[in-house]
Formats: sequence, C-alpha cells, structure tokens
Amino acid sequence: MRATLRRTPRVPRGGRAERGGCRGALDVTARRPHPEAGNPTSVACARRGARQGAPGSGRIGDVADPAPPPTESLVRLARAHGVAPEFQEFNGGPKQVSAATLVGVLGALGVDASTPERVEVALRDAEDAPWRRVLPPVVVVRRSQGAQVPVHVTHGDAVRAWIEVDGVEGRGRRAAKGDAGRVDLEQADVVVEPRTVDGREVGRATFVVPADLPLGWHLLRTSGPSGEGTAPLAVTPDRLDLPAALADRSVWGLMVQLYSVRSRASWGAGDLRDLADLAWLSGREAGAQFVLVNPLHAAEPVAPMTPSPYLPTTRRFVNPLYLRVEDVHEAGYLGSADRALVDWSAEQALALDTDDGPIDRDVVWTAKKAALDVVFAVPRSAARQSAFAEFRRREGRGLEDFALWCALVERDGPPPWPADLRDPAAPGALRARADLADRVEFYCWLQWLADEQLATAQRTAHEAGMSVGVMHDLAVGVHPSGADVWALGPVLARGASVGAPPDMYNQQGQDWSQPPWHPAELERVAYRPYRDLLRTVLRHAGAVRIDHIIGLFRLWWIPRGNSAADGTYVRYDHDAMIGILALEAHRAGAVVIGEDLGNVEPWVRDYLSDRGVLGTSILWFEKDAEGRPLPPEDYRRLALSSVTTHDLPPTAGYLAEEHVALRERLGLLTEPVADVRRAARTEREAMLTALRERGLLGDDPTEREVVEALHRWIRRTPSALVGVSLADAVGERRAQNQPGTDNEYPNWRVPLADGAGRLVLLDDLFGSARFRSLAAALAEG
Repeated sequence: MRATLRRTPRVPRGGRAERGGCRGALDVTARRPHPEAGNPTSVACARRGARQGAPGSGRIGDVADPAPPPTESLVRLARAHGVAPEFQEFNGGPKQVSAATLVGVLGALGVDASTPERVEVALRDAEDAPWRRVLPPVVVVRRSQGAQVPVHVTHGDAVRAWIEVDGVEGRGRRAAKGDAGRVDLEQADVVVEPRTVDGREVGRATFVVPADLPLGWHLLRTSGPSGEGTAPLAVTPDRLDLPAALADRSVWGLMVQLYSVRSRASWGAGDLRDLADLAWLSGREAGAQFVLVNPLHAAEPVAPMTPSPYLPTTRRFVNPLYLRVEDVHEAGYLGSADRALVDWSAEQALALDTDDGPIDRDVVWTAKKAALDVVFAVPRSAARQSAFAEFRRREGRGLEDFALWCALVERDGPPPWPADLRDPAAPGALRARADLADRVEFYCWLQWLADEQLATAQRTAHEAGMSVGVMHDLAVGVHPSGADVWALGPVLARGASVGAPPDMYNQQGQDWSQPPWHPAELERVAYRPYRDLLRTVLRHAGAVRIDHIIGLFRLWWIPRGNSAADGTYVRYDHDAMIGILALEAHRAGAVVIGEDLGNVEPWVRDYLSDRGVLGTSILWFEKDAEGRPLPPEDYRRLALSSVTTHDLPPTAGYLAEEHVALRERLGLLTEPVADVRRAARTEREAMLTALRERGLLGDDPTEREVVEALHRWIRRTPSALVGVSLADAVGERRAQNQPGTDNEYPNWRVPLADGAGRLVLLDDLFGSARFRSLAAALAEG
C-alpha cells in the first residue's frame, strides 16, 4: 500500500475544553477550597469561593498590569501546542491572554517564541513535526471505536502496518502468515497531499485500527522501503462498569485521615495496621463497605517532613511513616540487643498516642526509621529475599531512582544539589548509586514493606465483608523539589507551576507551586510515568479518588516569574488520560471517583459519566434551581456523595460555627464577622428546614440528632457510594486543615478527638455510643 493522495478529516487532539476558570473561577456548580487554601467565610461561600493558595506553598501572585495583545502568528502557535490564547473569566466574559504570558508558557513547553522570527520558525516546526515521525508516539483508542492512524513515509513508498497483540485475548483473530497475535491493518481510502519536510517529500497513509481488539497495551508496527516504525497502542474500556456489589444498591464507607486515627500501638501516627483494623471493625461491626484514606504518597525521607499529604515528593511511592514496625516479618527474629534498640525507639513514639497535641511526624518518623534500620540488618530467608528481589525487578528504574533520591537527601540534604546530581543520569548520581547501594536497598525495602502491608489491609477489608475495601486518594501534583521532579526529567515542566486564575473572591489568582505534566513529553514516553503511578496506587485498592480530575483535561499554567494571574490554560489529551486511567482501573477491578467540584462544564461531567467515572457531591454544595438544598432523589447515581469533606469543617464544627470563630481569631475574615455568621446561619437553617420537611428532624434537636439527620438525607440519595467522615462519627469539631495558614494552625496534624477535645483511639472507637448511633442511622438507609 502506498502513502499517496489520501485525505482524512482533522480531529482536534484535546477535545473541547470546559469554559470558565478551573479551581479559581466562579460557577453555579459546587466547588471547594484547595487543600491548605483559604477557607471561605461559610460553607455557602466555599461553594462559590476560590482556592486561596498552594498545598504548602502559600504563594499568591499580584495582579498584572495590562499587556500588549499577541500577534496572530503567536496565537496560532499557542493553539498548535494546546495553549489557550483566551479563556472565559469567572464573570463569563472573554479574557485575552497577554503575549508575554503566551511566550512564557510556550517557553515552559520548550518552544521559543521570543521574537516574531522565532514564532514563524516554531510554527513551521509544529506543522512539520507529525510528518517527521512514521507513527505517532502513542495511540490510545476506545475498544468499540477503533481509530485511524497516520503513517508517514517517503512519498510513493509502499508501507504495511500491523498490530502485535499482547495477551491471549488476541489469539484467534486473523493472523498474517500464521503468526498468532498479529492483526494486519487495512488502509483507509483517505487522500492527503504530500508535504515537503526537511527537503524530503513525505506522504501520509491512513490505516484503520479495528474495533474490539483486546483491552491492554499492544504494539503498532509498520514496515516498508522508508524504514520501520513502532508505537505503543492502548485499547481502553469504553466505560467502567460498577462492580456487581454496587450495580443495584448504594453502599457507605468511612472517610479518614489515616495519620489521625491512632491506636495504642501506633507509634504516634495512624499506620497501615490501623487501616487494616479499622477496615475489619467498620466492615464487620458497622456494615461499612469502604474506607477512603488521604493520599499515602511519600514525603521527605528525613525531617522536616511536609505535613500536607497533598504535596508529596512523589505520587507513585508510599510514605513509610505508615509502616507498622512490628508487622515486618524480620522483626520477629531480632536478637535481644536489637530488640532493645527497637523497643527504645518505640517508647519515644508510643507515648505520643495519648498526647492530644498536634501529631509530630518528624518524631514519629525518626523513631520508626531508627527501628527499621535495625530490622533491615536482620538476614532475610531465601524466600523473602527472592520476593524482595522480584519486587525490585517489577518496579524497575522508577523504584531505584526514587530510592537513590532518598539516599541522596539523607546524605546531602534536600535539593537544590550541584550540577553533577541534577538527575539520575548525572555523573555524581551514577557514582552515588554505587556508593550508597546499601541505603538505596534500604529505601527499596521500605517500599516493599509498604506494598506488603497495603496488600494486607485490602485483604483484611475484603475478609471483613467490604465490597470495595480501601479507597486511595491521588493528589493533584508533587513538590517542586521532590523526587518526581528530579527523576522524571522533561515529563514535568520545570518552567511553570500549576494554579488557578483570578475570580471574584481571589482576584490575584492562585499558585500551587506544583510543576505540571508536559503534554507532549508525556505523550512521547507513551504516558509511562502516569501509567506507573496509577498501577502502584491501584495495586491494592478497591477504588481511587482522583483529586481535581479536571486537571486531566486542562490546567492553569503560570510561567516562572509570573504572578498567579498571569497564566493560561494548557490542554491535555483527555481521551488518552481518562482512557489510560480507565484501563488501569479495569485491570485492577477498581472504581474511579473524580473530584469534579468547582467550575466544570456539564459536558465534562457527561463525558466522565459516559466513561463510568463517578463524580463527587457534597451536601452543602448541592442546590436546586432556586438555591434550596437539592432533594436526595435528585443526586447523581454515579457519585461519591457525603455531608462534608476533609477540605471543610467537620459537621459538628460547622453547626457550632467554630469555623467562623477560628477564622476570626486568625484574622482570616475578609467580611464583618456579623455578616459571616449571618450567612452561615442562613445556610444552616435552610438545611434544617429541609430536614424537618422530610420528617428527618424534630423541633428541638441535639447536635448528634442533626448530624445523623444529615447523614440519613445523604443516605437516601441514589449515589453508588456514600462517604461518612470519621470526624463526624465521633463529634469532632476541629478542621484537619485551615486554609490560608501555615504555623498559625496545625494543618494535617490534628489527632482524632470527640466534640470535647478528648482523644478517640481506634481501640475505643467502636465502643463509642455516638459512633454506633450514627452507624445505626446509616444502616436504616
């Protein structure tokens, strides 16, 4: 077949972007503040307010002066690279992006647009780039739809294309020359004029990838006089179906900040044994079907450890802070001297379990790390050593690079480092890989232990009767000086950070400090880092919650040196991003929940629903057309619905207006306190009235009765999943996180306690009358 005069319609790569701001623009739909962002003055304001800062960064930009508009060529270049030259502001009006911002964002993408001449060169390069490749870097298709794939060869040359199917599902399809697992492709009758590129006349042939190929990753190959080409081919599910256990019913589960859920054996912070025990007890004794935990992503390997679970050093690997030392197999074979060392470390941390002060991760990790160093020295059995070696082989270079980064931080302190340590392939890093081999092995070993203990937690959840089990949380991004930035190279854009545009409540915009995925580089490596982190998170999960799922469609990029307001949106290939997510979830048998609060156009939610991705509904945000509480029966079926979330005050705290009092004490209010209290009370009374109209609440209810009535309301929704904050189950009033603060409030360090501030340990949780009463109310649903 020859690449001559076949024409195909152009399909936009990224699809239609939603209108309006993302995580920072006003919308009539529900929204919430970003982790560690400034809390609105009431939950009503949270629904329409903006996120006020980054997870852990607190950086807020200045409003930029008016800038000259971009030229037509610069606009074309921006569009060619998925950069928005304009967008809809929070008030619905169009906003033209300045030329300087477009140049800055393009620069972060590696495109030089600094002069008109270079813009023209870059435009030609963007137009020629696909023609320089025989095949696209990667092809992602839905199983039932197939695709048309362009193949570029010297004009007039013959070319043939086929798929090497990976997996036994592919056996039995028509195979050329009797080769099992091979599918020959047919050329489409599409005419495209040849193009002269770099002095060579290049033709395009269009081949048809058939529908109904087996799900998974395959290899697309071409061959002919012009040479050979290869490209990974991902066949993804059309949609994720709910598991049979959820097909015709709604189930409820607990939402917890794991570090805050301590037992008397926790070493000062909740751990993976506590997670397993919580899953067993809540499943067996209360009928819960899942436990949603905060992101367990790895933080720094040495003190000080970033408290926010939403600003990790990597999203692929686990924070060993959550290990239970005594559950490590080799801990049972310690000699008396080594046992004494471990016990001495434990004493320092175990005392913290009954300390009602903020959780001190640094003390906890210092004690655990010392004990784990002792256990690491114990010889492993041949079988255990073989299992560890297999884990290292399976996780490959990604694990080894992360472990090397940890060893370097331990030796040299956190980045920035000298040039010879700039990345894993730098000369100093190569030397360190040998010099620090023992410490690299230690940090790989910690990840193996975490994998084992996560597997135990999920297995225990299923044994307790949970249909879903452990639900993990995937953070938006990573720390700008973390392991992923060091190890993943250009796949993360170094010249920009992620944030949100200005809106009515945050006219300066928001800068979250996190480097974004580079769309073209991510595509160039066939989404390998994205696939790797999804597989790790999903390995021992019944479900995963994707924080800020709109980030798989587009993100607000802020060029380095710009204010938060001086950014624009960069588009991602959402069909590929969501498709790969669906494929990996299908392989894991996991449910996917997208945090779709905020300014998200209906088409995006429709798209996610069509792919079987659940949304997120928060009771305080769900309103009907008149602004009244949305009736339970009108909630979405495909949703994780809850009364509150970790980004809002616990329900008891909201009812008592403690969130207003706290913000007043900290000087965070931007309106008179009387107005703030009045808004909070108005919203609360509207909800109480709705509860009474439904017969769920009496005239003079107690706080406990109101909390239970709110949960009965949400339990009556058709939503597949209903989340219950463990803080609500014990009457806690303190927020886990007070956005807009740093040291003024112990963000992400609040231990679980009741409404009187008394610690609630896991050992005592299921004897709590308040917990059991709420569980009984949930069972009525």
